[in-house]
Amino acid sequence: MKCADAGSGPAWPVVLFGDDFTGPLDRSKWNVRPTDRIVNHEQQAYVDEPSTVYVQPGAPGAEGAVLALHPRYRPGAAEIDGVRLDFVSGRIDTRDHFAFTYGTASARIRLPAGAGVWPAFWALGMGSWPDCGEIDIMECVGEPDWVSAAVHGPGYSGEEGLVNKHFFSGDGATGWHVYTARWGPDEIVFEVDGMTAYRVTRPMVGFFGEWAFDNDKFLILNVAVGGVYPFKTNGIHLPYYGVAAETVRAIEAGKVRMLVDWVRVDSPPPVTGS
Repeated sequence: MKCADAGSGPAWPVVLFGDDFTGPLDRSKWNVRPTDRIVNHEQQAYVDEPSTVYVQPGAPGAEGAVLALHPRYRPGAAEIDGVRLDFVSGRIDTRDHFAFTYGTASARIRLPAGAGVWPAFWALGMGSWPDCGEIDIMECVGEPDWVSAAVHGPGYSGEEGLVNKHFFSGDGATGWHVYTARWGPDEIVFEVDGMTAYRVTRPMVGFFGEWAFDNDKFLILNVAVGGVYPFKTNGIHLPYYGVAAETVRAIEAGKVRMLVDWVRVDSPPPVTGS
């Protein structure tokens, strides 16, 4: 069932944000972010083009129209920070349109296959990173059987202590799955298809550094190609950093896309008196 429009439904939960991509990308909800600098040794440039960010009428297993974020192989497409990039891709976010502190963020997503493709669904605070706080609701680096969830903040960025993998059975990472983060004042619970995959508490964070999750955060969906996280997983140097040759061929053939059926943010549970 597609998510409801914001403001509909019962008194709780209140839908703070919702998009089921029934028409062209709603620019009143989403920004399409071109790359202005290279991070994480990624191999793509994000571009605002209908070839990389678009809505299509449907897809097998979807509940209706879907958003597609579609990396493309385009040798010499961009040069940023003196580095030549041979891939372009899509990244969208809700910055300056929607942000929230606490609540339940979910998206129904079908991930692409291919070692080195790096799709993600995440939330980020304003200000300098990592002090602003980052909640990675779902990341995948093209491994067929797992996705990861993580939080990043001062003293615990990267894979330093607060990241966990969820291993699939059945159709694996490339099937349709609902990825969720239930974010409250003292913990963040990550779920896959309604099952708890990881739980981060304030004391867990406090062991490494300051809790950076009491501030507004906006949503991001993107598909990177290559970079540090894929490389740490697959160890591939060539033809691109963290990207397998067969993945390059699949991108060149147009077979690699992340599809998003819907995105929704619900209000946190009401606080009950003691």
